[in-house]
Amino acid sequence: MKFTLSVAMSPLDQIVELARCAEECGFASVALPDSLFYSESVSADYPYTPDGSRMWNADTPWPDPFVAAGAIGAATSRIRFYPQVLKLGSRSPLLLARQILTVAAMTQNRFGLGVGIGWSPEEFRWCGVPFERRGKRVDEMIEVITLVLGGGMVEYHGEFFDFDKLQMSPAPSQRVPIYVGGHTDVALARAARVGDGWTSAMMKFDDLVATMKQLDELLAERGRIGDPFEIQAVCIDRFGLDGYREQRDAGITDAITVPWLFYGVGFDGELQAKKDGIRRFADEIINRM
Repeated sequence: MKFTLSVAMSPLDQIVELARCAEECGFASVALPDSLFYSESVSADYPYTPDGSRMWNADTPWPDPFVAAGAIGAATSRIRFYPQVLKLGSRSPLLLARQILTVAAMTQNRFGLGVGIGWSPEEFRWCGVPFERRGKRVDEMIEVITLVLGGGMVEYHGEFFDFDKLQMSPAPSQRVPIYVGGHTDVALARAARVGDGWTSAMMKFDDLVATMKQLDELLAERGRIGDPFEIQAVCIDRFGLDGYREQRDAGITDAITVPWLFYGVGFDGELQAKKDGIRRFADEIINRM
């Protein structure tokens, strides 16, 4: 099992140093958060907390995932990075394809694309995109991005996106993996259909196991059993060495964690304290797996 460091809600001036420390300590990846803005009020519940409230406020820092990936890539040599997850629905697939291929090229193929639809109607509408039929629109977006990243002269004629022959260069020299987020039946079916993996939000272990069973069934339906498929999990009730071994044995391939939280350091904690937490987690968990 691999380990990914989440830098969600950390001050932006800490992120590069945290990534460097994570690379030194054996983490495989850095998970980059995504949120376009904080609206004073929202017309939908946040889907990943029991009461629908947001876990952050207007002052919480959110880096642009592509800018953060470029900065991390320039400061490291091995560690990978992926948005967890990029809200596709309110964006343009052609502009995203340009960003993705640039980061992939400039970081020697260390970028993975974690994708979700987005949950906030305000993010869609205030960016000029309808909230309605967002799932179908995102399905087309993934098709467009995959097509363009494949290289060469391509065209696309769909319901939501339509363009004649174009080419973006340089195309990535390796496939950019797509990790699909979401807990709904539709999201899991999307992961099985087009994903190189599935990425969770915060979930209890038993719920993760049930979801992985559902994914196995969906992958089998598509003849994909045996294909490489990542399970990236944020498990909220299995910790410590035994807990992570239990996650591994259940089939989780990539544990996403915020290690300093285990040692009493908050999201807004001092950089050195967070680095100490990364090193301690590596000694206690990663090096003993």
